[in-house]
Amino acid sequence: MKNVVAALFIITILSFPFSAFGEITLKLAHLNPQAPFEVVSAAMSAVFKSEVESKSDGQIKVEIYPDGVTGKEIETLIQVKSGQVQSSISTSGAIAQFYPLIDVTNIPFAFSSYNVAYHVYDGQFGKELAADIEEKAGFHVLGFAESGGFFAITNSKRPIRSPGDLKGLKVRTMAIPLHQEIIRALGATPVTIAWSELYASLLAGVVDGQMNPVSIIVMDRLYEVQRYATLCNLIYSPYVWVINMEFYNSLSKELRIVVDDAARTAIVAGRGLSRIIDSTERGLPMLSGKMQVYVPSGAVMKQFKDIVVPAAQKFLLTQNKEEGSIWMTKFVAAIDKAEKELGY
Repeated sequence: MKNVVAALFIITILSFPFSAFGEITLKLAHLNPQAPFEVVSAAMSAVFKSEVESKSDGQIKVEIYPDGVTGKEIETLIQVKSGQVQSSISTSGAIAQFYPLIDVTNIPFAFSSYNVAYHVYDGQFGKELAADIEEKAGFHVLGFAESGGFFAITNSKRPIRSPGDLKGLKVRTMAIPLHQEIIRALGATPVTIAWSELYASLLAGVVDGQMNPVSIIVMDRLYEVQRYATLCNLIYSPYVWVINMEFYNSLSKELRIVVDDAARTAIVAGRGLSRIIDSTERGLPMLSGKMQVYVPSGAVMKQFKDIVVPAAQKFLLTQNKEEGSIWMTKFVAAIDKAEKELGY
C-alpha cells in the first residue's frame, strides 16, 4: 500500500507544471548596454523583469543578458528557438532571416506620427502579423516595441540636403533586403554590417554612413565617427519581441497573463523613454551640438518619397509575390484606419 501511495505521489508531482514546485528562469536577451535610463531595450527589459517577478510572486525569475553577450542577433534567435534563451528583443533585421515578410513593416514614410505607428502595431494588424510570425517562424511574439523612432541618415562625407547627395556613398544597413533596396534607389551602396561592428566600421571608413533613430545614434556615440545627420524620418522599424513558443505554452494561464501584461507595460515604457531622449539634452539637442543636423523641407521630403516609396513597393511585390501584396495591402489599410480613428 505504501508503495502505491508513493508511486501516486510521484506521478502527481510530475503532472504539475514546474512553477508549482520551483522557480522558473526566463532568460531575456537584447543587443544593447543595460542602462535603463539611456537605452530603450534596457528600459524595457528592466521593467519586464520587475513586473514579471513581482506579479508572479517570485515564480518566474527573469535574467537579463544585455550587450549581445548571447552572440549576434541571429545566433541569439537560434538559441531562443532551441530554448537555451527564452526571449529576445530583436531588430527587424534579425527577424527577417526567419520571417522575410517583416520587410512589409519597413515601407518608407509609412507613418505620419508615432501615435499612428503604435495604434497599428498594438491593434488588429499587429495581432495578425504576430500570428503569422508564430506560424511561419516558430516564435511567439510578445509585441512590437520601439527601437528608437524614425530613422535619420548620417555620414562622414557631406551634408545630405537632397536625395542626390547620397550618390556614391557606402551606407550600412541591417540585413533587411528592403533597407538595402531603399539605399540603392537613392544612389548609394548598401553594406550589411552587424550592429556590434558598426562603430569600428565607420571609424575605419569601411562605410561612409548609416541610418538609425536619433536615440540609437546617441546611445552608441556614432556622432564621434559621423559629421552630418539628415532627419528625414525615412523608416519606422520596430523591435520584434519574441519568446520561445514551447516555454510560453508550458506556463500556466495565470503566468502567461503575467508575461503578456509585463511585456505590454515594458513596451509602453520603452516608447516613453525614446520620446524623452529625443526631446531632451540626451537626444536631438545633444546631437545638434556634435554634428551638423539638417531637417529637410516639405519639398525635399517629397523628393525622397517620390524615389523610395515606388521602389520599395515594387521590390516587395517582386520579392514576396502574392503574400507581399496581401501584407502590404493590410499594412496600408491598418495605417489608414488608425489615422481615421485618431482623427488625422
